[in-house]
Amino acid sequence: MRRPLVLVTAAALLCAGCSTADVGDRDEPAAASSSSGSGSAVRAAVAALREASAEFSQEIELKGEGQVYGLTVTGGFDFAADRGHLAVDLPGGAIDHSEQVFGDGKIYISGVQGIDEDSWGVMPRDKAQAHYLLRAPLNDPEHVLQQIAAMREISREGEENVQGVRAVHYRGILDHRTVTLRMAPDVRAKTDQARDALGSDLPVFADAWVDGRGRLVQTRMSVNLSGARVTQTMALSDIGEPVRVTVPQAADTIPVNEVGGILNG
Repeated sequence: MRRPLVLVTAAALLCAGCSTADVGDRDEPAAASSSSGSGSAVRAAVAALREASAEFSQEIELKGEGQVYGLTVTGGFDFAADRGHLAVDLPGGAIDHSEQVFGDGKIYISGVQGIDEDSWGVMPRDKAQAHYLLRAPLNDPEHVLQQIAAMREISREGEENVQGVRAVHYRGILDHRTVTLRMAPDVRAKTDQARDALGSDLPVFADAWVDGRGRLVQTRMSVNLSGARVTQTMALSDIGEPVRVTVPQAADTIPVNEVGGILNG
């Protein structure tokens, strides 16, 4: 699976073509005449979800050189209690499946290299870092919510049917600080260099869909850089329904300082 890894790295670090500022199709948002009200609606929906629970499904699509690769992240999260579980799958990958459990301020990770398959790696949740653009540290869905809540220049794009409900579509951009939130230092440094080469923030767009009850039902973040495109879409369902989480026993865990690999963000 070297090719998707190279593709994601290229998108994250803008190794190819950044000096020419070739950013592909920007798909600019509409004029944000009601930016303040739209931003309030998005932030309120995110805040409400962070006090609730939900099932979620993420699709992360990587495109480049005529190829398309896809990861899926599915699970449930009690955002109010900071507990959740998820599974990550990359069909055809050398390591094609991983699981993470969030609880008690820690993240438990299966499939860590060098750790027995019956054991879990464990690390403090606040120490996890992102190693690729538009990826959350160890796929933490609350990280996505934090970035979506920081959308700027937000416009109301109309109403659409999403997740079986009628929802208002809001679109905005993410600034450099939000894009690089909790990035590993080496990735952050190279992304800073790419921003400097472009002469502006990276063209990262964010979308949020809010239903008639003020619930966040879908988010999306995307970037198209020098022929490499990364899109992350998160669908939310069963909002408010209980989420059951089983935290691994301490005897089955081994402390780790860092976890890498494309499955882990």
